[in-house]
Amino acid sequence: MAATSVASAATPLLSLDPERQREFQAEVHRVRKAASKNQKVNPGVVYVGHLPRGLYEAQLQQYFSQFGTVTRVRLSRSKKTGGSKGYAFVEFEYDEIAKIAADTMNNYLVREKLLKCEFMPAEKVHENLFKGSERKFRKPSYPAVKRYNRNRTAEEEEKMAERLLKKENKLRKRLAEKGIDYDFPGFSAQMPPIKKKMVSKSDSNEDASVDDEDPTPVCTPTFFERRKSQPEDNEDEEIILKLPPTITKSAPQENEVAKLQEKSANKKCKS
Repeated sequence: MAATSVASAATPLLSLDPERQREFQAEVHRVRKAASKNQKVNPGVVYVGHLPRGLYEAQLQQYFSQFGTVTRVRLSRSKKTGGSKGYAFVEFEYDEIAKIAADTMNNYLVREKLLKCEFMPAEKVHENLFKGSERKFRKPSYPAVKRYNRNRTAEEEEKMAERLLKKENKLRKRLAEKGIDYDFPGFSAQMPPIKKKMVSKSDSNEDASVDDEDPTPVCTPTFFERRKSQPEDNEDEEIILKLPPTITKSAPQENEVAKLQEKSANKKCKS
């Protein structure tokens, strides 16, 4: 404890605001004096947001160490790319130093970005916040990224769609059980419509050639095969054509017809 205080006292502490230099030095001196008397001092955590590119764990620890001893730094990174998400958590040895650093660095311009710093109370700090922060960061392997972003087959996409729809149905059931009447489109609205089974033209022609009432069916290979599969009749059947019966006129009827023809001829002559 004494060695750290002596080492930190050797380096000059400068406030970012020149007008508050005396106040800053007095506050740091008070905190160090309290620590030298073995008083109970709690560590403090500062949330740092709007981080520009280029500020990573080593740079943050080096930059914030001007306020006091920085024990741990946790930079939030993407699991897929390993890039910074733009915010971090910095833990100081004393909470009073953490408050001073948060007040001083809030809205401070760094590389065309205004930093947002906020002191986090002890009850808001999760116990696993700095878990794994002591390990050196390694970028994720590119095969894992390619495996995550790879092109999936139709079967794999169908399985993914089924899983998404199952989760959505469970969510709808939970809402219904709690008496919440809320309807939303969800994934079902984004899914493409189910394609109906299309009948090929060859199949339709086959059915039409046999089943339709067409006097001249289409002679396709399947039609000939079906004709071959049918049993053949060895006995030839005689085709009998039935003609309408002939009407024979009697003699008196022929005389009446002849008289009517003569009368009609005489009328034409007179006219």
